[in-house]
Amino acid sequence: MKPNVSSLAPVFFAACVAVSGCTEALYPPRPQLSPGPPLADPPQSRVNMHVSLTESGLRELIESTVPRQGDVPFSFLGQRKLTWTRTPVELRFNQAAGTIGVHASISGQATLPGTPTFTIALTADVQPALGSDYVALLQNPQVVVQSSDKLLRAAEWGAGALTTIKEEIEKRLRELRINLRPLLAENYEKLAKPFSFSVGDARACVRIGVQSIEAGPTVLSGGFEKDLSVVVAPSVTLPCTNEKGMALGAASLPPLHNVAGIPSGPFELTVPIAATYEELQKAMKQAFTNGKLFFDPGYPDLYLEKPELYASGGRIVTKLHLNGFVKKGFKVPLEGDLYLSGSPEIVDNQLMVPNLEPTVETKNALLKLKTTLDAEKMRKEIRQALRLDIGSRLQSVRDKVSKDLMVKHNVAPRLDACVKADIGRIEIAGVFAHDAYLRMYVKVSARSAAYLPCP
Repeated sequence: MKPNVSSLAPVFFAACVAVSGCTEALYPPRPQLSPGPPLADPPQSRVNMHVSLTESGLRELIESTVPRQGDVPFSFLGQRKLTWTRTPVELRFNQAAGTIGVHASISGQATLPGTPTFTIALTADVQPALGSDYVALLQNPQVVVQSSDKLLRAAEWGAGALTTIKEEIEKRLRELRINLRPLLAENYEKLAKPFSFSVGDARACVRIGVQSIEAGPTVLSGGFEKDLSVVVAPSVTLPCTNEKGMALGAASLPPLHNVAGIPSGPFELTVPIAATYEELQKAMKQAFTNGKLFFDPGYPDLYLEKPELYASGGRIVTKLHLNGFVKKGFKVPLEGDLYLSGSPEIVDNQLMVPNLEPTVETKNALLKLKTTLDAEKMRKEIRQALRLDIGSRLQSVRDKVSKDLMVKHNVAPRLDACVKADIGRIEIAGVFAHDAYLRMYVKVSARSAAYLPCP
């Protein structure tokens, strides 16, 4: 009678294990390193700023520029003078004509017999403008100084006195300057200077990359208002090399370009940040217990170890070593390598790979094992371990934008101008697994405005 071979298989297998140490193994081929998509910086963004010179601020500037009183010499039966004093100015804004009307009354007193007094009306139309040198001025002032007083109008010296007052006020208005360059230059220098943040053991540099500054049309509505836009092209460098060189040119404010229109309201700035695969690898190890990831309570002696991460074809590949043994009445050692791949995503400030799946070759190798492993439990534990908190990087971007857009500068005696910024939502606009490192695009929504005077 021939022995039943099938009934002896477990005996042979047990003998193999006991005598020769038979081991189940899986070693699927390693996914090839294929290049991912080329590195691409985010498109140019605009940092918009609303410049507002309020009526009170403009009035104070004009008050400090136009003389409040003066003496006008004239000849009439000898050398005489007209002493005059003006009232505070009033401003009227004409958006249609693009002008500001300046109005005041002047009280004059002539050194004549009887010391006659006169009332003189001062009116002026000025056109505010912001030049390419960032200097705001009142161009083409049209000043009219006239009086209804019959004696002043009839006297030959009266015309000369009024003309002298007119020319003096016109000269002072033409000389009025509001230099916004120091205020904006400080903003520009801060934006142009790169900032760095930790990426594992390395440092990454982000440069905002200021390209130009544009100005939209002037709006006259209870003040002088204008929209400015800083065109930027952000980029990231990992590791941070030549940080000083990246800041070259920051001290030179480019000429202001006047354009037909600037987008109003909040702006969106897209800033790239980075993370390395070594960081992900270290973060993953922290989820292990003594370097081991136990993935199935049914196999308490089976674990994953030695994680290794890299990019291939724009996806993240995770390699893990399978080690330990299973008990089938006897110990069966089990070892090998597993390869899983997926696309990175950001969820609640966590960089993770939620669609991580074993490669086709790994799936086939798992099916060939005599020991049935629960691939879903394994995948779940790996996904849970493979995550990196990028909250500190997002905070660095918030701090950079908010601090660099806040400036205060004195433009005249007792008159300060300031720039303020309100940072809104920060979100990840995209995650890309490049060959050398992971690149994330952070979209910052913000609002920025310059005020004179400071509120």
